Order: sequence, then C-alpha cells, then structure tokens
Amino acid sequence: MTLTRGSFTYTNGEEYHGEWREGKTMLPHSSPWYHAHSSPGLPCSQITMVTILTHHHGLRHGLGQLNFSDGTCYTGQFENGLFNGCGVLVFPDNSRYEGEFVQGKFQGSGVFCRFDGMKFEGEFKNGCIDGYGVLTFADGGRGGGGGGCQEGLFESNQLVRRESSQGALQRAQGIATKARALAK
Repeated sequence: MTLTRGSFTYTNGEEYHGEWREGKTMLPHSSPWYHAHSSPGLPCSQITMVTILTHHHGLRHGLGQLNFSDGTCYTGQFENGLFNGCGVLVFPDNSRYEGEFVQGKFQGSGVFCRFDGMKFEGEFKNGCIDGYGVLTFADGGRGGGGGGCQEGLFESNQLVRRESSQGALQRAQGIATKARALAK
C-alpha cells in the first residue's frame, strides 16, 4: 500500500489534513467506532472512541490532523484509520489529552487536562485512567479542598493504592512533550 498526502472535507464539515494509506473503508457508518466523543468528565472509552474511519479515499495513515465539525481537533499519528502513536486531542471545552493512543483510545502514558483545571498525568489503559499517576485538582486538593493531590495506582479511574508515581509522572510528561512537538 502506498502513502499519499492531501486533504479531505467530509459532507458533515469535518476535515482531515495529512497522510492517507490507499485502501477501502473497513467499518460501516453504523459501527460504534463512528460515533463521536461526549462528556467533559474523566477520560474513558466513550470519550476516546472518536470518528476513526474514512468515508471515501482510503484510511488515514501517518501524521495528520483531523478537525471535527463540533470543534474537536486531533493532531498526531494515525495507523489504519485510527489514532495510534503520539497525538494531541483537544475538545471544544478546551479539555485536552496529550499522549499515546492505541487503536483510537488513550493507552500508555499521557496527560489529560480537563476544562475545570483537573489534571491527570500518568498511565491510561483502554481509554481510562489505569495505572500509576498523579491526579491534581484546580484548587490543588482532592476536589473539595484538603490540599495535596492523589498519587498512586489507579484502576478504572479510581485511586486504589497511594504510593509514589514519580516514574510514571516523568514518562507521561515526556510523552506529552513529544505529542505537542508532533502537533506543531
């Protein structure tokens, strides 16, 4: 398969600028992978299963930018039509994820900053906060004051064990820096 570079505007107003891998659409429009994100809450699979297929000219593949009609913008790496590798996903409410994606979901290390100032730096699995990391709220506390932040092992968006997560924090910050560099 060959890679080509170009732009495409969909009938719904979404735009893609970047590299294409020639081929046919793999998923029908009715697929759950076609439905756009929602919710300004913690990142989880319903947020990250963003429109991931092309309608006409093959699959997105390589480095590119996808602008959704609702104002969401992804800039980063695609593989076989999916967000895959490093990238930056910015939502209309200014929430953003900078980090690693696997098959269209937050997966690996990254930084998620929510519109209200909440920030998670650490590990994600299958679109959710899952692994080691640090969760900080805009007031510097645990969501209602109280100082500090939540640091340790998270499973399915919940802190399950407090412990140092400095290694995961440093990896997440490094990956976020790489994702921002790709997005320039």
